[in-house]
Amino acid sequence: MGDATPGGISRRRLLLGGACVIAGAALTPIEAFAAPRAIGGRELSFLNLHTGEKLTAEYAHGGKYVPSALRAIEKLLRDHRSGDVHRIDPHLLDQIHALRKRIGTKTPFHVISGYRSPMTNALLCEASSAVAVNSFHCKGQAIDVRMPGVPLNRLRKAALSMKAGGVGYYPDDNFVHVDTGPVRRW
Repeated sequence: MGDATPGGISRRRLLLGGACVIAGAALTPIEAFAAPRAIGGRELSFLNLHTGEKLTAEYAHGGKYVPSALRAIEKLLRDHRSGDVHRIDPHLLDQIHALRKRIGTKTPFHVISGYRSPMTNALLCEASSAVAVNSFHCKGQAIDVRMPGVPLNRLRKAALSMKAGGVGYYPDDNFVHVDTGPVRRW
């Protein structure tokens, strides 16, 4: 009995359960792309459909994010209505980098929406019930994209197969939404 915790569970079982939780967390699908690889780099290409700006940037190299590349990406993904620039979650970049690798193309992402200022998001909410009031776009944690030559349903399926963040499918508007929030789909 001296080996039992106050709730009656043995210390050994408690430690084993804790180890399983830690091991399970270490094996989650997001882990495959949650941090830059220690060797080599990660590159992304974008075309902002609203501004016409193009960018190809190695945003991570040698296990570290590249600050100048992150700033360039943040500028490209700015709110095109207000011009506001916001920090973009590097994990979102890792997520779409993994998505591009999963599809097997180096085609640039065509960006419909990156960062949205709260003011822009409020205006969009008034115009459409499909816009979330607490959008991950306002946190720099979401992007709406398509890829030329890649069927939209294929892009959606690849994003869903990663089991990371939210994936929204908008075939009428020809884009897929990807975010770093909880795993969900719509």
